[in-house]
Amino acid sequence: MNAGRTVFSQLIEFLPHQEFQKCVARYAGNRYLKNLSCWDQYLAMAFAQLTYRESLRDIEACLRSVGAKLYHMGFRGKVARSTLADANESRDWRIYADFAQVLIAIARPLYARDPIGIDLDQSLYALDSTTIDLCLSLFPWAKFRKHKAAVKMHTLLDLHGNIPTFIRITDGQVHDVNLLNEIMPEPGAFYVMDRGYIDFQRLFVFTLSAAFFVVRTKSNVLLQRRYSHAVDKSTGIRSDQTVYKCRWQVELFFENSTWCTPSYVMEFPGPVAWNRALVGWWHGPVRPCIARHLLCT
Repeated sequence: MNAGRTVFSQLIEFLPHQEFQKCVARYAGNRYLKNLSCWDQYLAMAFAQLTYRESLRDIEACLRSVGAKLYHMGFRGKVARSTLADANESRDWRIYADFAQVLIAIARPLYARDPIGIDLDQSLYALDSTTIDLCLSLFPWAKFRKHKAAVKMHTLLDLHGNIPTFIRITDGQVHDVNLLNEIMPEPGAFYVMDRGYIDFQRLFVFTLSAAFFVVRTKSNVLLQRRYSHAVDKSTGIRSDQTVYKCRWQVELFFENSTWCTPSYVMEFPGPVAWNRALVGWWHGPVRPCIARHLLCT
């Protein structure tokens, strides 16, 4: 019989607790709190993610079943369904957004040298979005169609380790191309995007930042070829051309691309406010999806 520490407590030990408290202090997250601290809220949601809980009631029931072990798991307060629901609705989401950036900064160097199937020393990112369907009666603020609600999760994925480096949640009517305004291109990095991100004025920012982009072209895009450069087609490169005052140096032909696709949204009882979508939980890891025959012009 294992009389040692729980697996959950061993995993939580890797989290930089002091950095989390700095994020809490930055936004006065624990001000006027009586029972459920921001740390307990974070542990409850992390527990839900790791154990595949499907609702707040499910979280409460599961934690109550191990009530004698909660202290050793890191909890210092009681986790009730109503209290957790109030915390998810009212707590400042920026606490957890800032802490996520801290964790991403720790994780990225650990996977920087992981093989990704191609010989590329520079950073490689995949940008895409997914639409998450919601119930209009529970999420009236997320109106998408006449009888449908939805939000979009825009994700910039570092393909070295499949680590998201940028996540933005918007309503379902925001077009993908608008997110290019919020991304600061990394010099020397490669960005793989779908045709929904074609906007030459916005993409020119990548050129000015010494970054490279690979996109699928649209059928109605009019391009004038200025120069053609010799390529070795045995490497998978179809062509390398300079088009219409903007040089597209397509040095790699990508056959695989991955992006975030969450399965569903956590079920919340009663009407749900906007803040819950930001601190709520989506079940499902980053799943690979094959995008074959990318046409690089």
